[in-house]
Amino acid sequence: MGLAFIPLYIKYLGIEAYGLIGLFGVLQAWLSLLDMGMTPTLNREMARFTGGTHSATSIRDLLRSIEIIALGIATLAGLGIWAASGWLASDWLRAENLPIDTVAQAFTIMGAVTAFRFVEGIYRSAIVGLQRQVLYNAVNSALATLRWLGAVGILMWVSPTIEAFFIWQGVISLLTLGVLASVTYRTLPNAERHGQFSIPALRGIGRFVGGMIGITFLSLLLMQMDKIMLSKLLTLSDYGYYTLATVVAAALYMLTGPITQAWFPRLSELHANNQQAELITKYHQGAQLVSVFMGSAGIVMIVFAEPILQLWTRNAELAHRSATLLSLLALGNLLNGLMWIPYQTQLAHGWTGLTTRINIVSVAIIVPTILWATPRYGAEGAAWVWVGLNAGYVLIGIHFMYRKILTHEKWRWYGQDVLQPLLAASTVAILLHWALPTDLAYLYQLIGLLVASSLTLLASAFAATYVRYSLLAQLRILFKTSAISKTV
Repeated sequence: MGLAFIPLYIKYLGIEAYGLIGLFGVLQAWLSLLDMGMTPTLNREMARFTGGTHSATSIRDLLRSIEIIALGIATLAGLGIWAASGWLASDWLRAENLPIDTVAQAFTIMGAVTAFRFVEGIYRSAIVGLQRQVLYNAVNSALATLRWLGAVGILMWVSPTIEAFFIWQGVISLLTLGVLASVTYRTLPNAERHGQFSIPALRGIGRFVGGMIGITFLSLLLMQMDKIMLSKLLTLSDYGYYTLATVVAAALYMLTGPITQAWFPRLSELHANNQQAELITKYHQGAQLVSVFMGSAGIVMIVFAEPILQLWTRNAELAHRSATLLSLLALGNLLNGLMWIPYQTQLAHGWTGLTTRINIVSVAIIVPTILWATPRYGAEGAAWVWVGLNAGYVLIGIHFMYRKILTHEKWRWYGQDVLQPLLAASTVAILLHWALPTDLAYLYQLIGLLVASSLTLLASAFAATYVRYSLLAQLRILFKTSAISKTV
């Protein structure tokens, strides 16, 4: 929903105000550093609870302990952003049209909304860890519709201002917080008593949390460094173009996120129960699903970047200025997404050290590289650095994982899980891009893009072993059911 309505946000607010919305996303990402590893740890412990590692009382104690810490952090963070709002508006950003007072007020409201959304993450993690993904997605979809569609209504019929946008976000975040907390506690089984703040419960997850803190901090440096530096180096309008390309490319994570959301608790449960053969099977299934769904979408986004932006925004200049950035960022995100299932498998084993060490090396490389590339090549230079970083993960970093866990699965991952579906998708997408005319009317361009996307997805799916078998099995069931119905 947030992605679909971006052209309307730009229409009603302007590209500068949309740049503030992009900064809002960066602010939320950086606040996750204060999470201190609590969210992924709670996810893992809830999954281990389903495998019998925790009792109903101990898991409630852990949840209550993390709740109290998260509420304290969120309060301090919100107050800190409010205190810094004037400096951020006057000294950090380079706004050309928006008044400084308006920008400062927007930052103040952002602080409150960010604090609410920080606490939301605790309950989201708990529900997913309990492997209630269908329930979570139903609730999340309804609230996302209210959040983003409602924001369009506010801008159209109430006030087309950035302040109104963020106030609406705050109202929906309060509602979301209450709903997710209620769902979490209703999903947990009854215990002998209510949950209590417990130092022993926190001490039991200390080592894993410590590793996650390091990973979170380093990952944020890697994922957000370009956005922070460009917010200082570019004008706010140019930063808005980069933000647009970043948000569209990040849509790829919407395709891999649900897969890893479902797979991580399952992998954690299988590891806790020492079911190694089933864990290996699930590992390759998950990796192939990421390559098929995120991979085919990523290839289409890379090859058809400008037509996608033009069809979506109906703005030729906006599409032209953002197309190259979108292709590069989509390629980087695709390479990054390929590593998600391996990373989740490391966490399921309780192994955080490898990712920490790799990210330390990456930060040492990427920070000076961005400082060198951005002044010379602008936003595209930063995008190329992102591509190179993630290519290093896929080509170099992954080898260290296979030396310790899943030691016989490396070449199967490269060949069957990654190369086969991506090569099939790339071949189909490039051929269709070459064959499709570029001067078609809007409707025919849209139809052509939909056909190209569908054929690319189909080619990738049939090139992936597990996905192909699953599709064929479902088709056999469908045909068999249809034949029985006709007979009856």
